[in-house]
Amino acid sequence: MSENLSSFYDWFSERNIKNDYHIDIASLSALEGWKVDSDGSAIRHRSGKFFSIEGLSVETQEMESHSWSQPIINQPEIGILGIIVTKVGDSYHFLMQAKMEPGNINLIQLSPTVQATRSNYTRVHRGSAVPFLEHFVAARPGSVVFDSLQSEQGSWFLGKRNRNMIVEVPDRLPAGEDFIWLSFEQIAALLRVPNLVNMDSRTVLSGLPFLAMDDNSTDSSAVHSLGDLLSWFTEAKSRHRLDRRTVPLHSLPGWEFDGDKILRPDGRHFTVIGADVAATNREVAHWSQPMLRPIGRGVIAFVGRLFHDEFHILVHARTEAGTADVVEMGPTVACIPASYENLPRAERPPFLDLVEQSDTVDVLVDVVHSEEGGRFFHAESRYLVVDVGESIGQQVPENYCWMTVEQLTGFVRYSNHVNVAARCLLSCMADGVAERTAVTR
Repeated sequence: MSENLSSFYDWFSERNIKNDYHIDIASLSALEGWKVDSDGSAIRHRSGKFFSIEGLSVETQEMESHSWSQPIINQPEIGILGIIVTKVGDSYHFLMQAKMEPGNINLIQLSPTVQATRSNYTRVHRGSAVPFLEHFVAARPGSVVFDSLQSEQGSWFLGKRNRNMIVEVPDRLPAGEDFIWLSFEQIAALLRVPNLVNMDSRTVLSGLPFLAMDDNSTDSSAVHSLGDLLSWFTEAKSRHRLDRRTVPLHSLPGWEFDGDKILRPDGRHFTVIGADVAATNREVAHWSQPMLRPIGRGVIAFVGRLFHDEFHILVHARTEAGTADVVEMGPTVACIPASYENLPRAERPPFLDLVEQSDTVDVLVDVVHSEEGGRFFHAESRYLVVDVGESIGQQVPENYCWMTVEQLTGFVRYSNHVNVAARCLLSCMADGVAERTAVTR
């Protein structure tokens, strides 16, 4: 660890001690401020804002299951996820926030400077204003380093996007008691700590290379050129089919809605529950909401290897139920393994068995992180980067493609290209572990 983090942990512990939080599981039919449509078709907030839980019927030819139905979160508004950064000497420093989310296993995690839905920052809930918001809206002070509309989890959100931003200011701003300035080296170290840096921070931090990246740089040691990668991605978008339509929650095939929760009798995938929340340092002190609760820990992994002395990762052109533009670039593996237990090998996600064989691969990154705690209850995934050596060749299935870390990072600048799982995994590689591996082998 390149920098002492004792002062950070003192501050973080104080945040936990000073603030008071209570989370109680509640019936979906009795959530304050929410209603179930009279025909049982959806669960909505009475204001018509925030989000709704609806049913979705999906058909595609590119996944293990070609058709299915599921509940999904419909939150069409675009929120802001933004980090303020400044340069101190030769190092960049980031203004981060200790933020409570009801779905976090440990409640408080390290979040961006601003993490707010549009309903929140326009104060639909009549709560307090969002600190530092002025740096991320029109007429903002500072220089915009990174600004892109990025997708959320397509398996659980219907076309959801947030504005990911990094704004550079000339000097450190005064930080409130729930905020702290951290150096890049400290952030990189904290990304290796389980359930500490939240998902919203990780997705924004995937834009860090643009602080110093040369837009005209090329990677001559890459297996594929930029033109080849764009052609592969465009072909995948053209080839994939994603047909979906909203359907009533009460009649979703394979699901049950008993008024208290929505679940699958076979115990797979996730359950929709209700939560009553109290917090002393949020914009409002008490609220209720539906949440998705996955049945187990996910696995999000890049399979990698060296080509021409450069570390490459295997990227998947992936379709999910809620993907906004049919296909995005994702990790090699992204799933909840418990949902595939006892299924035939052909119905299990490709490369999952290889990733789980930790005794036969060289593990470069291995850390457990929470998924978005504002909508998902106790959702966490094991983030992995594994070097499989020459066990996989250059020729791979058509929905997969080898890229360097720099090439995939370059696509993060653009909307609807790199999904949230891949962006978060790129952030976990922020300390350059993959690049160092290429040099030392």
